[in-house]
Amino acid sequence: MYAYKQQTQLRPVYAEPERRYRQQRVIRKKVAPKKKKNPVVEFIRLIVTLSVLSAFGYFVFPTAYNDLVKQVANPDIIGTLNGSENIMSVGNPAYNTDVDLYSMSKPTINYLHNDLFNGRLMLSPVVKKKQSEITTMYQTGEMTELKSQLLSLSQQYKSITPAIYVWEYEQGRYININADKQYPAASIIKLPVLVRMFKSIEANQFTIYDEIKMIEQYRSTGSGNLQYSPANKLYNVDYLAKIMIQDSDNTSTNMLMAKMGGMDDINAGLRDWGISKTYVRTWLPDLNGTNKTTASDMAKILYNLDNPGFLNVNSREYIIDYMSHVKNNRLIHAGLGEGALFIHKTGDIGTMLGDAGIVYAPNGKKYIVVILANRPYNSPAGKDFIVKASSLIYNYIVK
Repeated sequence: MYAYKQQTQLRPVYAEPERRYRQQRVIRKKVAPKKKKNPVVEFIRLIVTLSVLSAFGYFVFPTAYNDLVKQVANPDIIGTLNGSENIMSVGNPAYNTDVDLYSMSKPTINYLHNDLFNGRLMLSPVVKKKQSEITTMYQTGEMTELKSQLLSLSQQYKSITPAIYVWEYEQGRYININADKQYPAASIIKLPVLVRMFKSIEANQFTIYDEIKMIEQYRSTGSGNLQYSPANKLYNVDYLAKIMIQDSDNTSTNMLMAKMGGMDDINAGLRDWGISKTYVRTWLPDLNGTNKTTASDMAKILYNLDNPGFLNVNSREYIIDYMSHVKNNRLIHAGLGEGALFIHKTGDIGTMLGDAGIVYAPNGKKYIVVILANRPYNSPAGKDFIVKASSLIYNYIVK
């Protein structure tokens, strides 16, 4: 009896280590080794996630938010007007709630911008290439005596705020009066449009003989007679460019800009040329002066009309032919001496009057002159100032 009790008491003591061993062995089999994460895969996964979230916030959220606000404001009004316009946007200011994340993220963009893309204002850096196609005039010394005469003339026209840039080819002397200040471009913007057109032709994007159909979207009021043309009529690029410059036709300008890809294409060309303060923001007519330029920017474009590394011979011949037959000869041209030739482009939107071109004097002297004049609406003082300023410049440089 006693021996039996001893055996029963000792058996658990010997069995315990074996049972512990079996339990530990089972536990080891159940624990799987941890896999190491691939850092490249994790990085790609992070980028994809951020991209999806950004796209949602930029494209989906504003639209969804606007729809939600409209439904909360008046969920019973649902439908369409004339098959396209949403009734909810008509006559109810609650439906005009828009979320513009772009403007919210860039609160200064309305007054700090130099570019336009897809209808949005942008502040784009001017990329300077190592071997740029466009070159800058070499400036030696400022013509201080002539500058004093022009400033004295400006004092006689208190209502006029001028910007003047003059550069003469012989010695590189110049005048700068507010020449880097932005002014409404008016129809002078058609000069970079013309140059960009020929750059596109040189790139084989289209030819001077291509035809463009006149449609209602291009029709524009203001200067030029093409606005009275019947719809669906075809015009070739040569004719449209000619009346754009010579008649300052707004409709033909819109047709040519559309042919090149719109305002974005013009602005891209200006950035490529290193022109930083000139841009197109509005289809013509730009009566509010939202298209901007400076006197120095226009002078730089004029200077490069003679640059064989920028434009080929055929392009230069067409451009000079167009600009030598501008019908408005009542501004800078009116202040030149007899026998002087002038290739140029004028601009007039009521509050700004301007002229920009190259003067060829009979004695061989040659100079660039750009005069922009902010003025009271349609004030004749603007024209008088430009004519007298042109006469002072011509007499100083040529005589």
